[in-house]
Amino acid sequence: MTKNLVEELRWRGMIHDIMPGTEEQLQKEMTAAYIGFDPTSDSLHIGSLVPIILLVHIEKAGHKPIALVGGATGMIGDPSGKSDERNLLNEETLANNVAGIKNTLARFLNFDNGKDNSPILVNNYDWMKAFSFIDFARDVGKRITVNYMMAKDSVKKRISGESGGGMSFTEFTYQLIQGYDFYHLHKTHNCKLQMGGSDQWGNITTGTELVRRMNVGKEVSAFAATCPLITKADGSKFGKSEGGNVWLDADKTSVYKFYQFWLNTSDEDAEKYIKIFTFLDKNTIDTLITEHNTAPHQRILQKRLAEEVTVFVHSKEALENAIKASNILFGKSTAEDLKSLEEQTFLDVFDGVPQANVSIDEINNGLDMIGALAAKTGFLKSNGDARRALKENSISVNKEKIKEDYTITEKDLIANKYVLLQRGKKNYFLLKTE
Repeated sequence: MTKNLVEELRWRGMIHDIMPGTEEQLQKEMTAAYIGFDPTSDSLHIGSLVPIILLVHIEKAGHKPIALVGGATGMIGDPSGKSDERNLLNEETLANNVAGIKNTLARFLNFDNGKDNSPILVNNYDWMKAFSFIDFARDVGKRITVNYMMAKDSVKKRISGESGGGMSFTEFTYQLIQGYDFYHLHKTHNCKLQMGGSDQWGNITTGTELVRRMNVGKEVSAFAATCPLITKADGSKFGKSEGGNVWLDADKTSVYKFYQFWLNTSDEDAEKYIKIFTFLDKNTIDTLITEHNTAPHQRILQKRLAEEVTVFVHSKEALENAIKASNILFGKSTAEDLKSLEEQTFLDVFDGVPQANVSIDEINNGLDMIGALAAKTGFLKSNGDARRALKENSISVNKEKIKEDYTITEKDLIANKYVLLQRGKKNYFLLKTE
């Protein structure tokens, strides 16, 4: 093997639980390892970046990554870490979600690339769809006792009432179906390792047990490893911003907002995240941490973290556009810079800025600055206030200083509908045509 995978993941803080013998197995030979993704949405958010990065590490270390999309388990819902039962998705929604997740994963893993350790993408619905309930109960259900299943923390908490109002039989069977996935992949792809978040330890170890019990009399190996659930230093949930989840698709979370999420992490979180969410080596990261601690105000760690993750998830070009958008707020920029932004990025940059609607006819006929600043919009308190601001040379249109005699016309429109007004350095106002 090209590198010791477990050693690599340990120093990055990405090992929580690991079954004895796992490290030795990975050092011995190329090993197929899988991680599952439940299709609860048609995309993945940054909480799913950790399992994606784990799969990339598996491949980089010379092992064979298998990404499993849970078309079957998604019909049931994983009870791990949940206080209430999930709403069941209909087949059409589920199929759409499975397709979306496959597309997202294909951005990070080059499936079936012809190499010995080429990543594989599978859907457990493909082998579960023809399984009758009676066959599953006879062939799989008899291998694991109810006592064993009830001893799992995810089950105990729900049944004891610590977490929610009990557990349906549907959710109770989840760990058995996930366990069968491991057995199936072991049989068809010689998969010997399952990985996931630490909340999955119970489900994963059920899988290793099922592999052994369904191969009685045979020499088989099945291993398990989990990574810690990512948290923020202040105790708040990782992966959410004020607008909700931070998604890996630009049509759900713009690249600008994605970049800003990482740029705004705390010093403590940045030191942890740069090990987990980037592929920078230990020497590079140690140097960055030292430089950051010497001059924390320069936010060296946050900038490098934001750059690395944005390029990994989107592209270098997307990163450059996000940096350009960031500089528009905090650096020198021109009207042309503003007009070069995509409409959604422009709106993200100036999210929360007060605005007023003006008719397109007023713009086409030429809107005078007193009207734009006060009479028609209320940006400034009065016409007199507007005149004083213009005489003080403190007003800009689309980031460029203007005089009192300036008239706003269609040539000033950004994305054919917006004009950005500014008083001083930080006082922004948006005109929107209607």
